[in-house]
Amino acid sequence: MKKFAHGISLAAALAVVAAIGAITAPAATAQPPAPVAALQLPRYLGTWHQLAAVPAYFNLVCARDTQAHYALDPHGNISVRNRCTTWSNTPNTITGTATVNDATTHAQLHVSFPGVPTQEQLHGPTNYVVVGLATDYSWAVVTDPYRVSGFVLSRTPALTTGQWQRVRAAITGAGLSTCVFLTSPTTGGIDVIRPVCSG
Repeated sequence: MKKFAHGISLAAALAVVAAIGAITAPAATAQPPAPVAALQLPRYLGTWHQLAAVPAYFNLVCARDTQAHYALDPHGNISVRNRCTTWSNTPNTITGTATVNDATTHAQLHVSFPGVPTQEQLHGPTNYVVVGLATDYSWAVVTDPYRVSGFVLSRTPALTTGQWQRVRAAITGAGLSTCVFLTSPTTGGIDVIRPVCSG
């Protein structure tokens, strides 16, 4: 059985995913999280390091160094290329497309990945909401309208203590718990898996 950096087995991690799903499942009347007031897409493009995430079935394959690269494609949409290093120390990549669903803020998008169930259609409902963003675009916090997923993205492999404080404030401000976000081991940054609420 594959072990995580801090000794949790994959089976235990799957149990955590199930538990988090139950914890974060919103009431039917819950309002979706508010996107940031304005997202400048040209500044948002480029490479992001995933420094933390809410565990999900699709990211359990990644052991470390998870990155997302965004670029404009010939159709004016955003090409998405996610990569990471797996538990067997091999590269894992997936490519997709993001389309903007919010012409006012540009901070609500639909991301599609061919071959991935429920995410195959190029256009569809919003499943990517930027709810926190540094003024210099050095970090971002992303979730979805139901607060099931969550990602902390950074331009660098590590954030300062002050930046992490602002990230935690953005997470709680969007109605999520920092304790359901687990750090993503990153070369040059945090090298263990632990809840973001633990500091």
